[in-house]
Amino acid sequence: MSKADRDPTHHTRQQAERFRQSASHLREDVAKVDDPRAQALFEAAAEVLLGLEKAFRDYEAGKERAWRR
Repeated sequence: MSKADRDPTHHTRQQAERFRQSASHLREDVAKVDDPRAQALFEAAAEVLLGLEKAFRDYEAGKERAWRR
C-alpha cells in the first residue's frame, strides 16, 4: 500500500464527498416522486448522510475532542 492509502485523511475526504453527492442525489429524487412517504425517506436519508459528511470533515479538521491527536 502506498503512503496515501495509509493516510486516513485521504480516505475521509473521499468518503465525505461520496456522502455529499449521495445526499444531493436523494434531494433531487424528492422532487421526482409523488409519494410523500418516499419523499420523507429520501430527505431523512440525505440528512443522515450530511451528518456523516460533517463527522468525517470534523475528524479531518480535528474539531471535536475525540478527533484530536
